[in-house]
Amino acid sequence: MSTGSGAASAPAPDTDYSPPAPEPRKSSMFSSLKVRNYRLFFLGQVVSNTGTWMQRIAQDWLVLSLTGSATAVGITTALQFLPMLLLGLYGGVLVDRLPKRRTLLVTQTSMALTGVALAVLTLTGQVQVWHVYLAALAVGLATVVDNPARQTFVSEMVGPDQLQNAVSLNSANFQSARLVGPAVAGLMITGVGTGWAFLANGLSFVAPITGLLLMRARELYAVERAPRGKGQLREGLRYVAGRQELIWPIVLAGFVSTFGFNFPVYLSAFADDVFHAGAGSYSLFNTLMAVGSLTGALLAARRGTARMRVLVAGAVAFGTMEIVAALAPSLWLFALLMVPIGIFGMTVNVTANSSVQMATDPVMRGRVMALYMMVFMGGAPLGAPIAGWITDAYGVRAGLAAGGAVTAAAALTVALVLARIGGLRLSVGWHRGHPQVRFVPRQRQEEQLATAA
Repeated sequence: MSTGSGAASAPAPDTDYSPPAPEPRKSSMFSSLKVRNYRLFFLGQVVSNTGTWMQRIAQDWLVLSLTGSATAVGITTALQFLPMLLLGLYGGVLVDRLPKRRTLLVTQTSMALTGVALAVLTLTGQVQVWHVYLAALAVGLATVVDNPARQTFVSEMVGPDQLQNAVSLNSANFQSARLVGPAVAGLMITGVGTGWAFLANGLSFVAPITGLLLMRARELYAVERAPRGKGQLREGLRYVAGRQELIWPIVLAGFVSTFGFNFPVYLSAFADDVFHAGAGSYSLFNTLMAVGSLTGALLAARRGTARMRVLVAGAVAFGTMEIVAALAPSLWLFALLMVPIGIFGMTVNVTANSSVQMATDPVMRGRVMALYMMVFMGGAPLGAPIAGWITDAYGVRAGLAAGGAVTAAAALTVALVLARIGGLRLSVGWHRGHPQVRFVPRQRQEEQLATAA
Protein backbone atom coordinates (compact mmCIF):
# COMPACT_ATOMS: atom_id res chain seq x y z
CA MET A 1 0.00 0.00 0.00
CA SER A 2 1.02 3.60 -0.44
CA THR A 3 2.85 5.10 2.51
CA GLY A 4 2.17 8.75 1.71
CA SER A 5 5.01 11.08 0.93
CA GLY A 6 7.78 8.68 1.80
CA ALA A 7 9.44 6.67 4.52
CA ALA A 8 9.95 8.22 7.91
CA SER A 9 13.68 7.76 7.60
CA ALA A 10 13.90 9.96 4.52
CA PRO A 11 16.85 12.40 4.67
CA ALA A 12 14.82 15.58 4.72
CA PRO A 13 16.41 18.72 6.20
CA ASP A 14 16.36 18.57 10.00
CA THR A 15 13.93 21.10 11.43
CA ASP A 16 12.98 19.37 14.71
CA TYR A 17 15.72 19.80 17.29
CA SER A 18 14.29 18.17 20.37
CA PRO A 19 16.80 16.02 22.26
CA PRO A 20 18.05 13.42 19.80
CA ALA A 21 16.84 9.86 20.05
CA PRO A 22 19.43 7.11 20.41
CA GLU A 23 21.17 6.29 17.15
CA PRO A 24 19.71 3.24 15.44
CA ARG A 25 21.80 0.14 15.75
CA LYS A 26 24.00 -0.31 12.71
CA SER A 27 23.14 -3.25 10.52
CA SER A 28 25.75 -5.79 9.64
CA MET A 29 27.49 -5.42 6.30
CA PHE A 30 25.53 -8.27 4.68
CA SER A 31 22.31 -8.15 6.72
CA SER A 32 19.95 -7.90 3.72
CA LEU A 33 21.29 -11.24 2.41
CA LYS A 34 19.38 -12.91 5.25
CA VAL A 35 16.25 -12.24 3.19
CA ARG A 36 15.79 -15.30 0.96
CA ASN A 37 14.27 -13.50 -2.01
CA TYR A 38 16.99 -10.86 -2.04
CA ARG A 39 19.68 -13.53 -1.67
CA LEU A 40 18.39 -15.24 -4.83
CA PHE A 41 18.33 -11.89 -6.63
CA PHE A 42 21.84 -10.98 -5.46
CA LEU A 43 23.41 -14.29 -6.52
CA GLY A 44 21.76 -14.07 -9.93
CA GLN A 45 23.08 -10.54 -10.42
CA VAL A 46 26.63 -11.64 -9.50
CA VAL A 47 26.63 -13.96 -12.52
CA SER A 48 24.70 -11.66 -14.85
CA ASN A 49 26.74 -8.52 -14.10
CA THR A 50 29.94 -10.42 -14.85
CA GLY A 51 28.50 -11.51 -18.17
CA THR A 52 27.39 -7.95 -18.95
CA TRP A 53 30.92 -6.61 -18.44
CA MET A 54 32.25 -9.41 -20.63
CA GLN A 55 29.86 -8.44 -23.43
CA ARG A 56 30.81 -4.75 -23.18
CA ILE A 57 34.47 -5.55 -23.75
CA ALA A 58 33.78 -8.13 -26.47
CA GLN A 59 31.31 -5.84 -28.22
CA ASP A 60 33.76 -2.94 -28.49
CA TRP A 61 36.56 -5.26 -29.62
CA LEU A 62 34.37 -6.86 -32.28
CA VAL A 63 33.24 -3.50 -33.71
CA LEU A 64 36.83 -2.28 -33.80
CA SER A 65 37.91 -5.50 -35.53
CA LEU A 66 35.13 -5.23 -38.12
CA THR A 67 35.55 -1.54 -38.93
CA GLY A 68 38.89 -0.34 -37.58
CA SER A 69 37.01 2.79 -36.52
CA ALA A 70 36.81 4.31 -33.04
CA THR A 71 33.78 6.26 -34.27
CA ALA A 72 31.94 3.00 -34.86
CA VAL A 73 32.70 1.97 -31.28
CA GLY A 74 31.25 5.29 -30.12
CA ILE A 75 28.10 4.73 -32.17
CA THR A 76 27.67 1.31 -30.54
CA THR A 77 27.94 2.84 -27.07
CA ALA A 78 25.51 5.62 -27.98
CA LEU A 79 22.92 3.16 -29.29
CA GLN A 80 23.08 1.25 -26.01
CA PHE A 81 22.73 4.26 -23.69
CA LEU A 82 20.66 6.79 -25.66
CA PRO A 83 17.34 4.93 -25.19
CA MET A 84 17.63 5.39 -21.43
CA LEU A 85 18.27 9.11 -21.85
CA LEU A 86 15.43 9.62 -24.34
CA LEU A 87 12.82 7.18 -23.03
CA GLY A 88 13.82 6.59 -19.41
CA LEU A 89 10.94 8.57 -17.91
CA TYR A 90 8.40 6.59 -19.93
CA GLY A 91 10.06 3.41 -18.70
CA GLY A 92 9.45 4.62 -15.15
CA VAL A 93 5.75 5.15 -15.92
CA LEU A 94 5.49 1.55 -17.16
CA VAL A 95 7.35 0.18 -14.15
CA ASP A 96 4.93 1.90 -11.75
CA ARG A 97 2.04 0.19 -13.54
CA LEU A 98 3.50 -3.33 -13.94
CA PRO A 99 4.38 -6.13 -11.50
CA LYS A 100 8.15 -5.86 -11.03
CA ARG A 101 9.07 -9.54 -10.94
CA ARG A 102 7.22 -10.43 -14.16
CA THR A 103 8.63 -7.32 -15.83
CA LEU A 104 12.18 -8.36 -14.93
CA LEU A 105 11.56 -11.87 -16.27
CA VAL A 106 10.67 -10.33 -19.65
CA THR A 107 13.55 -7.83 -19.79
CA GLN A 108 16.18 -10.29 -18.58
CA THR A 109 15.01 -12.91 -21.07
CA SER A 110 15.13 -10.42 -23.94
CA MET A 111 18.72 -9.44 -23.08
CA ALA A 112 19.68 -13.12 -22.84
CA LEU A 113 18.28 -13.79 -26.31
CA THR A 114 20.16 -10.76 -27.67
CA GLY A 115 23.46 -12.10 -26.33
CA VAL A 116 22.81 -15.59 -27.71
CA ALA A 117 21.82 -14.22 -31.15
CA LEU A 118 25.00 -12.14 -31.34
CA ALA A 119 27.02 -15.19 -30.30
CA VAL A 120 25.50 -17.34 -33.05
CA LEU A 121 26.16 -14.68 -35.70
CA THR A 122 29.76 -14.26 -34.55
CA LEU A 123 30.58 -17.97 -34.17
CA THR A 124 29.17 -18.74 -37.62
CA GLY A 125 31.15 -15.91 -39.22
CA GLN A 126 28.02 -14.09 -40.40
CA VAL A 127 28.24 -11.07 -38.10
CA GLN A 128 28.30 -7.57 -39.57
CA VAL A 129 28.63 -4.27 -37.81
CA TRP A 130 24.93 -3.45 -38.23
CA HIS A 131 24.12 -6.64 -36.32
CA VAL A 132 26.13 -5.30 -33.37
CA TYR A 133 24.41 -1.91 -33.68
CA LEU A 134 21.01 -3.63 -33.59
CA ALA A 135 21.98 -5.76 -30.59
CA ALA A 136 23.23 -2.71 -28.70
CA LEU A 137 19.98 -0.85 -29.44
CA ALA A 138 17.91 -3.85 -28.32
CA VAL A 139 19.78 -4.02 -25.02
CA GLY A 140 19.34 -0.26 -24.59
CA LEU A 141 15.58 -0.48 -25.14
CA ALA A 142 15.28 -3.34 -22.65
CA THR A 143 17.30 -1.30 -20.13
CA VAL A 144 14.71 1.51 -20.31
CA VAL A 145 12.35 -0.74 -18.35
CA ASP A 146 14.83 -3.13 -16.72
CA ASN A 147 16.82 -0.45 -14.90
CA PRO A 148 14.01 1.23 -12.93
CA ALA A 149 12.37 -2.16 -12.38
CA ARG A 150 15.54 -3.57 -10.78
CA GLN A 151 16.05 -0.43 -8.71
CA THR A 152 12.51 -0.42 -7.31
CA PHE A 153 12.14 -4.19 -6.92
CA VAL A 154 14.82 -4.13 -4.21
CA SER A 155 12.43 -2.41 -1.78
CA GLU A 156 9.78 -5.06 -2.45
CA MET A 157 12.25 -7.81 -1.55
CA VAL A 158 13.79 -6.36 1.61
CA GLY A 159 11.45 -3.62 2.87
CA PRO A 160 12.42 -0.15 4.14
CA ASP A 161 14.60 -1.31 7.05
CA GLN A 162 17.13 -3.09 4.82
CA LEU A 163 16.87 -0.87 1.75
CA GLN A 164 20.10 1.09 2.30
CA ASN A 165 22.04 -2.13 2.91
CA ALA A 166 20.60 -3.85 -0.17
CA VAL A 167 21.29 -0.86 -2.45
CA SER A 168 24.87 -0.77 -1.18
CA LEU A 169 25.35 -4.49 -1.78
CA ASN A 170 23.95 -4.09 -5.31
CA SER A 171 26.65 -1.51 -5.96
CA ALA A 172 29.30 -3.79 -4.47
CA ASN A 173 28.00 -6.56 -6.69
CA PHE A 174 28.36 -4.37 -9.78
CA GLN A 175 31.87 -3.24 -8.83
CA SER A 176 32.98 -6.83 -8.22
CA ALA A 177 31.79 -7.75 -11.70
CA ARG A 178 33.63 -4.69 -13.04
CA LEU A 179 36.85 -6.19 -11.68
CA VAL A 180 36.25 -9.76 -12.85
CA GLY A 181 34.26 -9.41 -16.10
CA PRO A 182 36.79 -7.51 -18.26
CA ALA A 183 39.61 -9.83 -17.18
CA VAL A 184 37.60 -12.94 -18.08
CA ALA A 185 36.51 -11.34 -21.35
CA GLY A 186 40.13 -10.61 -22.26
CA LEU A 187 41.10 -14.24 -21.67
CA MET A 188 38.16 -15.55 -23.72
CA ILE A 189 38.71 -13.13 -26.61
CA THR A 190 42.38 -14.05 -26.94
CA GLY A 191 41.77 -17.74 -26.23
CA VAL A 192 38.60 -18.72 -28.10
CA GLY A 193 37.19 -15.54 -29.68
CA THR A 194 34.53 -12.89 -29.07
CA GLY A 195 31.64 -15.18 -29.97
CA TRP A 196 32.14 -17.30 -26.88
CA ALA A 197 32.17 -14.19 -24.69
CA PHE A 198 28.76 -13.23 -26.14
CA LEU A 199 27.49 -16.75 -25.52
CA ALA A 200 28.73 -16.64 -21.92
CA ASN A 201 26.82 -13.41 -21.40
CA GLY A 202 23.64 -14.83 -22.89
CA LEU A 203 23.83 -17.92 -20.69
CA SER A 204 24.66 -15.82 -17.60
CA PHE A 205 21.05 -14.58 -17.58
CA VAL A 206 19.93 -18.08 -16.64
CA ALA A 207 21.04 -17.28 -13.07
CA PRO A 208 18.87 -14.15 -12.45
CA ILE A 209 15.90 -15.66 -14.33
CA THR A 210 16.10 -18.80 -12.17
CA GLY A 211 16.36 -16.64 -9.05
CA LEU A 212 13.25 -14.69 -10.01
CA LEU A 213 11.31 -17.91 -10.65
CA LEU A 214 12.36 -19.39 -7.29
CA MET A 215 11.26 -16.36 -5.25
CA ARG A 216 8.34 -16.70 -2.85
CA ALA A 217 5.75 -14.16 -3.88
CA ARG A 218 4.10 -14.24 -0.45
CA GLU A 219 7.33 -12.94 1.12
CA LEU A 220 7.50 -9.83 -1.09
CA TYR A 221 6.41 -6.51 0.43
CA ALA A 222 3.11 -5.49 -1.13
CA VAL A 223 3.31 -2.24 -3.13
CA GLU A 224 0.40 -0.42 -4.69
CA ARG A 225 0.70 -0.15 -8.49
CA ALA A 226 -0.25 3.01 -10.33
CA PRO A 227 -3.41 2.66 -12.46
CA ARG A 228 -3.32 3.46 -16.15
CA GLY A 229 -4.10 7.09 -16.82
CA LYS A 230 -3.10 10.23 -18.65
CA GLY A 231 -0.52 12.69 -17.38
CA GLN A 232 1.41 10.23 -15.21
CA LEU A 233 4.76 11.41 -16.54
CA ARG A 234 3.96 15.03 -15.64
CA GLU A 235 2.62 13.83 -12.29
CA GLY A 236 5.99 12.20 -11.55
CA LEU A 237 7.91 15.35 -12.42
CA ARG A 238 5.62 17.50 -10.25
CA TYR A 239 6.01 15.01 -7.41
CA VAL A 240 9.81 15.37 -7.46
CA ALA A 241 9.75 19.14 -7.94
CA GLY A 242 7.58 19.59 -4.86
CA ARG A 243 9.80 17.65 -2.46
CA GLN A 244 13.08 19.05 -1.19
CA GLU A 245 14.22 15.62 0.03
CA LEU A 246 14.08 14.36 -3.58
CA ILE A 247 15.05 17.30 -5.76
CA TRP A 248 18.35 18.14 -4.05
CA PRO A 249 19.87 14.63 -4.00
CA ILE A 250 18.96 14.28 -7.68
CA VAL A 251 20.44 17.71 -8.51
CA LEU A 252 23.65 16.93 -6.63
CA ALA A 253 23.95 13.49 -8.25
CA GLY A 254 23.55 15.15 -11.64
CA PHE A 255 26.38 17.62 -10.96
CA VAL A 256 28.67 14.86 -9.70
CA SER A 257 27.93 12.65 -12.71
CA THR A 258 28.29 15.46 -15.26
CA PHE A 259 31.45 17.12 -13.97
CA GLY A 260 33.10 14.59 -11.66
CA PHE A 261 32.74 11.19 -13.34
CA ASN A 262 34.56 11.85 -16.63
CA PHE A 263 37.31 9.35 -15.89
CA PRO A 264 37.53 7.83 -19.40
CA VAL A 265 38.69 11.28 -20.56
CA TYR A 266 41.03 11.99 -17.65
CA LEU A 267 42.67 8.66 -16.85
CA SER A 268 43.76 7.84 -20.38
CA ALA A 269 45.25 11.34 -20.74
CA PHE A 270 47.11 11.08 -17.42
CA ALA A 271 48.50 7.68 -18.40
CA ASP A 272 49.62 8.77 -21.85
CA ASP A 273 50.29 12.52 -21.81
CA VAL A 274 51.31 13.23 -18.20
CA PHE A 275 53.13 10.14 -16.98
CA HIS A 276 53.98 8.61 -20.43
CA ALA A 277 53.31 5.15 -19.01
CA GLY A 278 51.03 3.53 -21.61
CA ALA A 279 48.03 1.22 -21.39
CA GLY A 280 49.28 -0.68 -18.35
CA SER A 281 49.01 2.35 -16.08
CA TYR A 282 45.56 3.17 -17.50
CA SER A 283 44.43 -0.31 -16.51
CA LEU A 284 46.01 0.15 -13.07
CA PHE A 285 44.15 3.43 -12.51
CA ASN A 286 40.81 1.83 -13.38
CA THR A 287 41.49 -1.24 -11.24
CA LEU A 288 42.38 0.81 -8.16
CA MET A 289 39.31 2.98 -8.63
CA ALA A 290 37.16 -0.15 -8.88
CA VAL A 291 38.73 -1.40 -5.64
CA GLY A 292 37.88 1.91 -3.98
CA SER A 293 34.33 1.80 -5.35
CA LEU A 294 33.84 -1.72 -4.02
CA THR A 295 35.15 -0.60 -0.62
CA GLY A 296 32.84 2.43 -0.62
CA ALA A 297 29.83 0.25 -1.41
CA LEU A 298 30.65 -2.16 1.43
CA LEU A 299 31.18 0.71 3.87
CA ALA A 300 27.79 2.13 2.86
CA ALA A 301 26.25 -1.30 3.48
CA ARG A 302 27.78 -1.33 6.95
CA ARG A 303 26.63 2.23 7.70
CA GLY A 304 23.00 1.22 7.20
CA THR A 305 21.49 4.74 6.94
CA ALA A 306 21.19 7.31 4.15
CA ARG A 307 21.55 10.87 5.43
CA MET A 308 21.81 14.10 3.50
CA ARG A 309 24.88 15.18 5.43
CA VAL A 310 26.67 11.96 4.37
CA LEU A 311 25.76 12.68 0.74
CA VAL A 312 27.02 16.27 0.91
CA ALA A 313 30.20 15.36 2.80
CA GLY A 314 30.92 12.54 0.34
CA ALA A 315 30.51 14.88 -2.64
CA VAL A 316 32.78 17.52 -1.07
CA ALA A 317 35.42 14.90 -0.30
CA PHE A 318 35.11 13.42 -3.80
CA GLY A 319 35.64 16.80 -5.48
CA THR A 320 38.50 17.68 -3.13
CA MET A 321 40.31 14.40 -3.82
CA GLU A 322 40.01 15.03 -7.56
CA ILE A 323 41.70 18.41 -7.10
CA VAL A 324 44.47 16.76 -5.06
CA ALA A 325 44.91 14.06 -7.71
CA ALA A 326 45.15 16.71 -10.43
CA LEU A 327 48.19 18.13 -8.62
CA ALA A 328 49.84 14.74 -7.93
CA PRO A 329 53.49 14.92 -9.06
CA SER A 330 54.10 11.17 -9.50
CA LEU A 331 52.34 8.24 -11.15
CA TRP A 332 52.18 6.16 -7.97
CA LEU A 333 50.70 8.95 -5.86
CA PHE A 334 48.09 9.57 -8.56
CA ALA A 335 47.33 5.85 -8.73
CA LEU A 336 46.91 5.55 -4.95
CA LEU A 337 44.52 8.51 -4.93
CA MET A 338 42.19 6.52 -7.19
CA VAL A 339 41.21 4.43 -4.15
CA PRO A 340 39.73 7.26 -2.01
CA ILE A 341 38.22 8.81 -5.14
CA GLY A 342 36.45 5.49 -5.77
CA ILE A 343 35.34 5.29 -2.12
CA PHE A 344 33.84 8.80 -2.02
CA GLY A 345 32.34 8.53 -5.50
CA MET A 346 30.52 5.34 -4.53
CA THR A 347 29.42 6.94 -1.24
CA VAL A 348 27.69 9.67 -3.26
CA ASN A 349 26.15 7.15 -5.66
CA VAL A 350 24.79 4.77 -3.01
CA THR A 351 23.61 7.47 -0.59
CA ALA A 352 21.78 9.45 -3.27
CA ASN A 353 20.17 6.31 -4.69
CA SER A 354 18.95 4.93 -1.38
CA SER A 355 17.87 8.30 0.06
CA VAL A 356 15.74 9.01 -3.03
CA GLN A 357 14.13 5.58 -2.85
CA MET A 358 13.42 5.86 0.88
CA ALA A 359 11.84 9.30 0.50
CA THR A 360 9.53 8.27 -2.33
CA ASP A 361 5.97 6.98 -2.15
CA PRO A 362 6.13 3.37 -3.50
CA VAL A 363 3.43 4.08 -6.09
CA MET A 364 5.70 6.79 -7.59
CA ARG A 365 9.03 5.02 -7.15
CA GLY A 366 9.42 3.79 -10.74
CA ARG A 367 9.04 7.28 -12.20
CA VAL A 368 11.28 8.87 -9.57
CA MET A 369 14.05 6.31 -9.98
CA ALA A 370 13.81 6.56 -13.77
CA LEU A 371 14.36 10.32 -13.46
CA TYR A 372 17.24 9.76 -11.05
CA MET A 373 18.94 7.24 -13.35
CA MET A 374 18.35 9.44 -16.41
CA VAL A 375 20.01 12.39 -14.65
CA PHE A 376 22.86 10.26 -13.31
CA MET A 377 23.53 8.33 -16.54
CA GLY A 378 22.89 11.35 -18.74
CA GLY A 379 25.63 13.32 -17.06
CA ALA A 380 28.45 11.52 -18.85
CA PRO A 381 27.36 12.31 -22.45
CA LEU A 382 26.90 15.96 -21.45
CA GLY A 383 30.02 16.33 -19.33
CA ALA A 384 32.51 14.35 -21.42
CA PRO A 385 32.68 16.90 -24.28
CA ILE A 386 33.15 19.73 -21.76
CA ALA A 387 35.89 17.79 -19.97
CA GLY A 388 37.51 16.99 -23.31
CA TRP A 389 37.47 20.64 -24.38
CA ILE A 390 39.05 21.84 -21.10
CA THR A 391 41.66 19.07 -21.34
CA ASP A 392 42.56 19.97 -24.92
CA ALA A 393 42.66 23.70 -24.24
CA TYR A 394 44.31 23.85 -20.80
CA GLY A 395 45.67 20.38 -20.08
CA VAL A 396 44.34 17.31 -18.29
CA ARG A 397 45.41 18.54 -14.85
CA ALA A 398 43.24 21.63 -15.30
CA GLY A 399 40.36 19.49 -16.56
CA LEU A 400 40.38 17.14 -13.56
CA ALA A 401 40.81 20.02 -11.09
CA ALA A 402 37.92 21.93 -12.68
CA GLY A 403 35.65 18.89 -12.48
CA GLY A 404 36.51 18.42 -8.81
CA ALA A 405 36.00 22.11 -8.04
CA VAL A 406 32.55 22.19 -9.67
CA THR A 407 31.55 19.02 -7.80
CA ALA A 408 32.67 20.37 -4.41
CA ALA A 409 31.07 23.76 -5.06
CA ALA A 410 27.77 22.12 -6.03
CA ALA A 411 27.80 20.06 -2.82
CA LEU A 412 28.47 23.12 -0.65
CA THR A 413 25.74 25.07 -2.45
CA VAL A 414 23.22 22.28 -1.83
CA ALA A 415 24.29 22.21 1.84
CA LEU A 416 23.70 25.96 2.18
CA VAL A 417 20.32 25.77 0.43
CA LEU A 418 19.17 22.94 2.70
CA ALA A 419 20.48 24.79 5.74
CA ARG A 420 18.47 27.86 4.77
CA ILE A 421 15.35 25.77 4.19
CA GLY A 422 15.81 24.09 7.56
CA GLY A 423 16.45 27.33 9.42
CA LEU A 424 20.08 26.48 10.20
CA ARG A 425 23.23 28.58 10.59
CA LEU A 426 26.90 27.71 10.37
CA SER A 427 28.56 27.20 13.76
CA VAL A 428 32.32 27.10 14.23
CA GLY A 429 33.71 26.04 17.61
CA TRP A 430 35.55 23.42 19.62
CA HIS A 431 34.34 20.03 20.83
CA ARG A 432 36.49 17.91 23.15
CA GLY A 433 39.59 19.77 22.13
CA HIS A 434 38.95 19.56 18.37
CA PRO A 435 37.63 22.16 15.93
CA GLN A 436 34.05 21.55 14.88
CA VAL A 437 32.16 23.03 11.95
CA ARG A 438 28.47 22.23 11.73
CA PHE A 439 25.01 23.62 11.03
CA VAL A 440 22.86 24.36 14.09
CA PRO A 441 19.34 25.78 14.46
CA ARG A 442 19.32 29.57 14.18
CA GLN A 443 17.31 29.82 17.41
CA ARG A 444 19.79 27.69 19.35
CA GLN A 445 22.76 29.79 18.17
CA GLU A 446 20.98 33.00 19.23
CA GLU A 447 20.31 31.51 22.69
CA GLN A 448 23.98 30.56 23.02
CA LEU A 449 25.10 34.08 22.10
CA ALA A 450 22.64 35.59 24.60
CA THR A 451 23.93 33.30 27.35
CA ALA A 452 27.54 34.19 26.58
CA ALA A 453 26.68 37.90 26.78
